[in-house]
Amino acid sequence: MRRRTRQLSWSSEPPRAIPKHPYRDTALVYAFFAVLVVLVAWATGGPVVKAVVLAVAFFVAAVSWSWFRWRQRLAQQSAAEERL
Repeated sequence: MRRRTRQLSWSSEPPRAIPKHPYRDTALVYAFFAVLVVLVAWATGGPVVKAVVLAVAFFVAAVSWSWFRWRQRLAQQSAAEERL
């Protein structure tokens, strides 16, 4: 006997508008977080060099992923506008 499973659907809320500068805004937010990681390491007496390396690595990974997703979203929006 198979069980029926329910799937949650979050599609009831309208899609958010794309910001005017999505790439720049994303980079600024993640740069802030990277600086925050380094400042916390410095303020707590932790290894600042390790914190800088970790912050740069996470910044690059996060920005790369976000830019990839923005490109997908912008392409979907362009395709939807062309269909109209």
